[in-house]
Amino acid sequence: MKVIQITDTHFSPSKTHFNGNWAPLLDWLEAEKPDLIIHTGDLTVDGADKADDIAFCLDLMRQASAPMLIVPGNHDVGHLPGSHQPVNRERLDRWNGLVGADRFIHDIEGWRLIGFNTLLLGMDNADEQEQLDWLAEAMAGAGTRRIALFTHKPIFVDDPHEGDTGYWSVRPAPRARLYEMMERHDVGLVGSGHLHWAWTGEWNGTRFVWGPSAAFVIDRLEREMPGERLIGAVIHTFEGPAVSSEIVAVPGMVAHVIDDVIDEVYPKPAAPDAELRDAGTSGEAAE
Repeated sequence: MKVIQITDTHFSPSKTHFNGNWAPLLDWLEAEKPDLIIHTGDLTVDGADKADDIAFCLDLMRQASAPMLIVPGNHDVGHLPGSHQPVNRERLDRWNGLVGADRFIHDIEGWRLIGFNTLLLGMDNADEQEQLDWLAEAMAGAGTRRIALFTHKPIFVDDPHEGDTGYWSVRPAPRARLYEMMERHDVGLVGSGHLHWAWTGEWNGTRFVWGPSAAFVIDRLEREMPGERLIGAVIHTFEGPAVSSEIVAVPGMVAHVIDDVIDEVYPKPAAPDAELRDAGTSGEAAE
């Protein structure tokens, strides 16, 4: 079975900087004929505050022939407490009302594909706990199937047991809970987005894949990260108990550089004490 992962499209009806990448991406998707498309978040430029952004992006996604499953990103439902747009009930309800649930279970031969909302991790509230409980049940229900997880934020960036990276990855406490679940089940793949870097690696028997953004790369706004800067998608091929993942630079797509348009796409919040780029980094505005 062929599953194509796309991520971080950042499309918008009003801030059209990256919209031109949809036509070549759609052409490529139609040519590849995947059985399923999974979008790992940041569908929008600002769906966290604008329903029109979500509706516009959904209209684009419906142009793809293959079925598509979507999990939200921080620009779709908000981010951590204290950030410019924290996750809250209003933002979650907007997403769930327009897109559907912020998580999914999809069974294929030999595998259970599970998508979940990593923006809830680190909230330290009932929504976070409810999702962790749901995830534990979803993984336990896989039976003899192997498991593939799809999220927006990666579980880690530089090291599986790194400290709190703030904006970039799952915080240590919920990360430890995820690791406990993964140790009890056969998790063969974790596919994520968010970083605007493309990378694959393996730890503790699990393959980790960062999907490349379909919108932009980051030049000097942030530090270098593992992997490479490119614009494209990932082809995950599931054959029996095996999965292979190929990062693809999609022909015709433009590698926009967010540094050049950051003030137009993600201008600094008006409030002088608001965090522009979560936890003091430049990441939130760029991501």
